Amino acid sequence: MQADALIDLGQSSDKGLKDENQDSYGMLLPESPVLEHKGIAIVIADGVSGCDSGKLASETCVKSLLSDYYCTPDSWTVKTSVQKVLMATNRWMLSMAQQGTDHYKGLATTMSALIIKSSTVYLFHIGDTRIYRLRDNKLELLTNDHRFWVSKEKNYLTRAMGIESHLEIDYNNFLLEAGDTFLLSTDGVHEYVNDASLLKKITDNTDNLDRAAREITTLAMKNGSDDNVTCQIVRFNQPPQVNEEEIYRKLTEFPFPPDLNAGMVLDGYRIERELHASARTQVYLATDEETGMSVVIKTPSVNYSDDPTFLDMFVNEEWIGRRIDNNHVLKIVEQTRTRHFLYYVTEYIEGQTLRQWMNDNPLPNLNEVRDIIEQIARGLRAFHRKEMIHQDLKPENIIIDSQGTVKIIDFGSTKVAGVEETASPIHRLNLLGTQLYTAPECLLGQPATYLSDAFSLGIISYEMLTGKVPFTEKYGEKSLSKLTYMSALDIDSDIPLWVDGAIRKIVKKNPTNRYEEISEFICDLSHPNKAFIEIAHKPLIERNPLGFWKGLALLSIAANIIILLIK
Repeated sequence: MQADALIDLGQSSDKGLKDENQDSYGMLLPESPVLEHKGIAIVIADGVSGCDSGKLASETCVKSLLSDYYCTPDSWTVKTSVQKVLMATNRWMLSMAQQGTDHYKGLATTMSALIIKSSTVYLFHIGDTRIYRLRDNKLELLTNDHRFWVSKEKNYLTRAMGIESHLEIDYNNFLLEAGDTFLLSTDGVHEYVNDASLLKKITDNTDNLDRAAREITTLAMKNGSDDNVTCQIVRFNQPPQVNEEEIYRKLTEFPFPPDLNAGMVLDGYRIERELHASARTQVYLATDEETGMSVVIKTPSVNYSDDPTFLDMFVNEEWIGRRIDNNHVLKIVEQTRTRHFLYYVTEYIEGQTLRQWMNDNPLPNLNEVRDIIEQIARGLRAFHRKEMIHQDLKPENIIIDSQGTVKIIDFGSTKVAGVEETASPIHRLNLLGTQLYTAPECLLGQPATYLSDAFSLGIISYEMLTGKVPFTEKYGEKSLSKLTYMSALDIDSDIPLWVDGAIRKIVKKNPTNRYEEISEFICDLSHPNKAFIEIAHKPLIERNPLGFWKGLALLSIAANIIILLIK
């Protein structure tokens, strides 16, 4: 997909009556696959008048967004990526200004930007630059000027980059339609050219948007603009689309490997033995003949050779693993030799699954449990920092090596935020994990979040300490409202009250009642939280009013029966 075939572009900028042009603007149209993963970026910035380094500020803003945005992880959403870049740029401007050198004195700028990814437009805005949309011959202003008007004649800017450490960014997103045209302008233009004139200049020059842009800036100066004048016009002839045939061709680029037996060699990997096989995949222990290193090879089952959904999921597993570098997450091995078949290679972990460990250690001490749970949490945080949700955290998907290092494996159900916002002709399945460890909101069809992974971690913590799960083993969508937490103390009275309190909180049915951060849960597992101890010491009628009155009613019934029997 060629980006330049999708759009027409027009740009114009002039210093006007000023000695220096402090406006900056730019656009980046990447080729595939960056176009699919990150989209097209358009940005305009206006150095704040009266600031000594307005030109440097606007140039820095534009250059950093157009370069750093494309360096952010592909797994991040557009919103996360742009906001992190803008906040980092804002911090740099403030730190440079604080140094007090003349070159960096007065770094401040306004900014408006568009990212077009797949068929969605993402808008970001700070200050009084503007973005308009022309659709169906109607010009619509999409941004609000961040200005405070003291009087009809006097106003001042309320938001800009480089002014405060807290950067407030206006954000919006909407679907892109074929023919949508966007106009980005600085205040030297839109304060002197009304909407009707802007519309006319664009529609009169549909065949030459550069000319339209020049006529707009020229009109602004003719109408008395005493500021720099800059505008960009971008027309999308059609939304960026993914070609289904091209996607399928990429997925089927490599043939499925044959059934592998011990002694066979696959692209320089000698098969030692089969570790696991299912209807969907096979997993083998192998040796890299070049390095002598033991590795694991995962291959797809030939039963799914014509299933694009399965192929997409299988390829994504490797894609996900390559983007996480953490000691507590299974590592994908970089292949240096030419690949001839569809498979991927991971490190070999000599150890046992957490399930096996739990079977071998039915009565672990609290410190052992804390250590394992904390390592799992570190692995989860690595997923979450990349805006990924594992979605299938369970003892079978956790391995403990011979040195006691814990690693999360299996990325087959992992949801990637940045991928989710990319349109695809291939149907993406939202695979739920094992029901016992799946958060209630996911069973109700709500999207998984970081808090859903936290719920799974809480279930594992409870099971490690008690050998059981805190809810009935047969709960489903219809019975979720009846779920009742069974205190770990009912199974093992030696478990501290505050540990049970921490687990009780992280497995709350309502995700908003859980810990906001997994690190808080880890802290409460090792440090007594007074809140949980105080709750435990409250009278039953305060801790559980319904339970209190139910119990009282039962006692009353029992007492009446005894009285009747005595009579």
